[in-house]
Amino acid sequence: MPALDPSSGVPLYMQVERSLRRRIDAGEWRAGEKLPTEGELGKAYGVSRVTVRQALARLVDRGALVREQGRGTFVRDTSLTAGARGVTSFSAELRGLGHTSGARVLEQVVVTAGEADLPPEMGLDPRDSLLRLRRLRTDGSRPVGVQTALLPIGRFPGLADVDFTDRSLYETLRENFGVIPREAIETFTVGGVLGEDAPTLGVAPGAHAFYVERLTFDAAGPFEYVRSVMRGDRYRVRLALRDPH
Repeated sequence: MPALDPSSGVPLYMQVERSLRRRIDAGEWRAGEKLPTEGELGKAYGVSRVTVRQALARLVDRGALVREQGRGTFVRDTSLTAGARGVTSFSAELRGLGHTSGARVLEQVVVTAGEADLPPEMGLDPRDSLLRLRRLRTDGSRPVGVQTALLPIGRFPGLADVDFTDRSLYETLRENFGVIPREAIETFTVGGVLGEDAPTLGVAPGAHAFYVERLTFDAAGPFEYVRSVMRGDRYRVRLALRDPH
């Protein structure tokens, strides 16, 4: 471990941050592995716990580490990163990343469009019936997000009776109704996990999360509206930006 240089003009917390970043990149701690405590790191580097805390906070902000309340600080697992993709399901997305998806049904009920707070693009009458399917989505056994899908029963009769435990919604729509998604509009915002979702996701209320709204279309028009909350420490989005000219 390189010694710190108090005379360099670089603040000590930044020197600790850089050293920890190099050690993480070198594989000293693997993805998901817990780092030593602030006290242990402070002793190793010869600095105060406050200095170590500043360094760790910067690495958390940069996505290299994640804090888990009551457990400590861990190396973030960056293998679950959503990049450029087509109009696919969560299951297909994870398969493309070499992961195994899972789903546990939290709620499966029929509601009216008026109760569901739908975007106007869905074009439904407030009295129309919808399937509201709320599921915990997992990467293996690890909770990743809670997704709530809303689909019109009039177009998909019998869909409300399907058992969606560990079953892909899109595969069911394709096999049973011939649906082929063509386009989707997604909106991402960042916020804190609500108290009602925190126990399901295994995080403390207020933990960082992505909130995603998705409107999906096939040849006949919009057929699905989804609201998701995804754990910020287990799900990332990476986009490639190009000059259109």
